[in-house]
Amino acid sequence: MKAAVVYKKGELPKYAEFAEPISSNENEVLVSVKAVAITNLDKGIASGDHYSSEEENQNGFIVGSDGIGVLENGTRVYARGISGTMAEKALVEKNRMVVLPNEIDDAIAASMPNAVAGSAMALRFRAGIKHGETVLINGATGFTGQMAIQIAKHYGAKKIIVTGRNEKVFESLKELGVDVTISLKQDDASFISQLKEIHQETPIDIVIDYLWGHSAELIFSVLKGNGKFTNKTRYVSVGSMSGDNIQLSAQILRSVDLQLSGSGLGSWTRDEVKLLFSEILPEMFLLASQNKLKVNIETVNLINIEEKWDTEVADGKRLVVLI
Repeated sequence: MKAAVVYKKGELPKYAEFAEPISSNENEVLVSVKAVAITNLDKGIASGDHYSSEEENQNGFIVGSDGIGVLENGTRVYARGISGTMAEKALVEKNRMVVLPNEIDDAIAASMPNAVAGSAMALRFRAGIKHGETVLINGATGFTGQMAIQIAKHYGAKKIIVTGRNEKVFESLKELGVDVTISLKQDDASFISQLKEIHQETPIDIVIDYLWGHSAELIFSVLKGNGKFTNKTRYVSVGSMSGDNIQLSAQILRSVDLQLSGSGLGSWTRDEVKLLFSEILPEMFLLASQNKLKVNIETVNLINIEEKWDTEVADGKRLVVLI
């Protein structure tokens, strides 16, 4: 079968012939793959930079961790892969599949799950979002950030504040439900002043952070208390696009009612992952099929994977590979 294969971590995936996977137990099923999104997770695994990356395989490995496929009986599903999914065939787990609504397009469906997991899991399980709360999304101009805006609104957020560097998309974010946009291109003092004024008017209940790095340091400085009672803020780190390390003063931790946690592979419980497949993803696929959840994508054919793998997709779009 044809597949996108990485022979050495850090190299671009090659369009190549690869052995078709074989099921080894009754919990595994073979699907014919139709569409797979290229995500930062998959790029990190392919390069060896992500913490979930496995040891080097001299025979190469197929990239892609999930995708849209068709079962032997014709049922269209989203599924997590046991083998790599960016191939004509892939092995998936029976208990990690979601049957898709008829109205949703393969490419649209493929673009969603990584972003849904990167936003809904943080909002629902780590932040415990409640109706009427104020949510700050740090780094909202990307695909997952745009998904987080809509899911936060769907979960009942009353006010949504976002930060970002791509000011061109700020207006379109307001159409998704954003109340306030804050540019990360301004100087530190202006950023702090703007966010502090907002925090004083409507205290921030939840921070969903896709950037970390210096912008996180600025946000923590805004949250810092002065010895008086403070609003509880649940701060959830989901990504680190601006750097993996920060300086965090112990005084900040002592001065504010702060819950600091992370959301990602390894931090979720088995029960939470079960709910992702049984409740969260089916609901989000249904919303998208009804045009109540908007996504922006570009598509590429599998044969062109090597030249398109590192393509910078503009304005928060997601690149989806069609098999």
